Amino acid sequence: MNHLFVDNLTVIDFAYLDPSRGLVGESWIVDVVLGGELDDQGMVFDFSSVKRTIKQIIDERVDHRLAVPSGYPGLEVKPETPDTLIWHLTDGTRIVHRGPQEAFVMVPGETLEAKAVAKLLETELKQVLPANVQDIQISLREEEITGAWYHYVHGLKKHLGNCQRIAHGHRSPIEIHRNGQRDPALEQVWARRWEDIYVGSEEDVSERSADPDGSRYITFSYEANQGEFSLTMPESRVYMMTTDTTVELIASHIADECKTDFPDDTIQVRAFEGVGKGALAVR
Repeated sequence: MNHLFVDNLTVIDFAYLDPSRGLVGESWIVDVVLGGELDDQGMVFDFSSVKRTIKQIIDERVDHRLAVPSGYPGLEVKPETPDTLIWHLTDGTRIVHRGPQEAFVMVPGETLEAKAVAKLLETELKQVLPANVQDIQISLREEEITGAWYHYVHGLKKHLGNCQRIAHGHRSPIEIHRNGQRDPALEQVWARRWEDIYVGSEEDVSERSADPDGSRYITFSYEANQGEFSLTMPESRVYMMTTDTTVELIASHIADECKTDFPDDTIQVRAFEGVGKGALAVR
């Protein structure tokens, strides 16, 4: 059997639900290996078709969605409201997500595993690849980051693409320079502050509530061109901003906060959004 490989085909930026971590932003790099007989061109599959066909399936199925482990005992989906997912966390709190079908994907298992997501994608791809392609292997891996990073989730209601989905996320490096020198300690402060966090906008808040046990929640709601979205989060797992949460505004916010702490210093923030892209702010 002949094999064709494509490393770094694309990046999946998405969010997933975890029993203890809660709502987690993630970015996985996708590597693909195709096995099969050579076609009339002497190829297993044309490289341009790999990038077009396979990337399209990945983008449609997982990218910018909320991945939900369907076997978790703490998952609650009522037949009368299939668009609403209730995720009971091990600390006794809950996360409630409501949105159109294309905003989330069910993945087998009690917790999210990269192998389960890869298998789901492999099954989808086998249905659209030509007959001479007899085997497909997808590997999903995190970027190797030297320095600090955080996992955050957000939603951008004004975005015309899939970023409008209220619970998609990223695993992102953060670089902060003070007076031209990187400040690893300050980077770690933000990495801890944004560890498995939902970054919400004040203007999207529709309700603040509390349970009898004292657990406090914030509900975010908005309507975008893909439909109506709502997300209820434990207040302790939310970081609030007064603006939208684009990466440009995130970089500006972090730079402003650092400038407040170090008013006499020149601050430069490189805030990434997933792998190899982001925004720069200088104060």
